[in-house]
Amino acid sequence: MSRPPGFQHFDRSQLRITRVAMILLFALVGVSLVFAMQEPDGKDRMARLLVPSSDSVWREGRIWTLVTGPFIELRIFGLVFQGLMIWMMLPALERWWGPRRFALFVGLTALAGTVAGTLMGVVTGRNVPIVGLDPTLFASAIAFGILYARQPIQFFGVLPMTGRQFMYGMLALVAVFILIGQQWEEGAAMGAAMLVAAGITSGRVDPIAIWRRWRYDRARSHLSVVPPPPPSGGGKGKRGGSKTDERYLN
Repeated sequence: MSRPPGFQHFDRSQLRITRVAMILLFALVGVSLVFAMQEPDGKDRMARLLVPSSDSVWREGRIWTLVTGPFIELRIFGLVFQGLMIWMMLPALERWWGPRRFALFVGLTALAGTVAGTLMGVVTGRNVPIVGLDPTLFASAIAFGILYARQPIQFFGVLPMTGRQFMYGMLALVAVFILIGQQWEEGAAMGAAMLVAAGITSGRVDPIAIWRRWRYDRARSHLSVVPPPPPSGGGKGKRGGSKTDERYLN
């Protein structure tokens, strides 16, 4: 029995990584390798500067680590997994949205993940580092499942499935990982990133439209209607020879 036509071959053109995804890959791998090659004292200094946790963000005030945390991965296996996912999955989303909107998606999901993960650390009382692009990558699986719900794909070029099946599989993987390891902080990070991804992809949350509406409302607030000057010649219906209509002056 032959396979369905959609699964007969693997499109090698999809292996070409896109520009923003390449930047993410180089940033993640570069910073992580620099951290791994440091002596213990150097690792401590880099961790204080780059790694977000409940204590470093919400008690010590290192807010900037919410942005730097996604670009450092402390585990070798996690770095390999994230590198493969960036190469295999993110370019499809960048081709769909374009570099600008895709970069906005990555930034919002990564920030949502670090904020939610560190806040969950405050709740649980555990000072767990929230690092790496795992929240963004699992959020990308949600976006991929929505955009390519019925499209047949081959996961890593081997396992045939649809985009929706891939999304459900990643959700199940996250649930098992969280429940077995009881990693509630990382679970909160991934959950928040997935919710943001679902909102953006479904169109219920449109950051660009919100930004444009805010700029429009701000510009409009500076406008006012100026009353026209009184007509010349005593104000009895005459305009003193002026041919311009001064009733509408902004």
